Amino acid sequence: MLTLTAVAEDPLVLTQRLSLDDGSEVVFRPLTSADVDHLAAFLEGLSAESRRLSTFDGYDLGAARELCDAVARYDKLRLVLEEVPSGRVVGLLEFSLDLHPSDIARYRRAGIRLTATDCRFGPTLADDYQGRGVGTQVFPLIADVARRFGKRRIILWGGVLTDNPRAIHYYEKQGFRTVGPFAGADGTQALDMILDLHPSRGQQ
Repeated sequence: MLTLTAVAEDPLVLTQRLSLDDGSEVVFRPLTSADVDHLAAFLEGLSAESRRLSTFDGYDLGAARELCDAVARYDKLRLVLEEVPSGRVVGLLEFSLDLHPSDIARYRRAGIRLTATDCRFGPTLADDYQGRGVGTQVFPLIADVARRFGKRRIILWGGVLTDNPRAIHYYEKQGFRTVGPFAGADGTQALDMILDLHPSRGQQ
């Protein structure tokens, strides 16, 4: 089973090159401490609407530095999509390998007991990569990462906003099911969704 330390020591264990439907290529790989400037450009380039739908504490060099400094620390695994050949970061995919008490309590009220084999996930794509099917092509790699960390289910990090039908449809298409609605701390309405991960062929 993979660990955050093992990934930090050898990022290649989770690095893959992916050909997209439109013929372009991206590299799917772990975030590293050397990604600060490229990650800052990614965050700064997100539109106001993309920022509204994401969960980052900031969208500048300081925020990028904070994320890169956290590699192999806490319970977070962050992966990026890197455009080939430009090296531009066009996606940030975040896992939280531990669960927040508020998530555990919400799911318990819905009749679902979260355990250590569950994880939280949240993706953000650059604006010009949204609506191109990139998320669907990348998702099998995301599910595989969760399995390699010993996870059996994925829940959404912060849920998905109820006024984001495109995202809700995307998650349903990947096999997520709706658990129920909840209100965020700021009053925003969101949905909890969960995905049961089926074992990959090598694990059966």
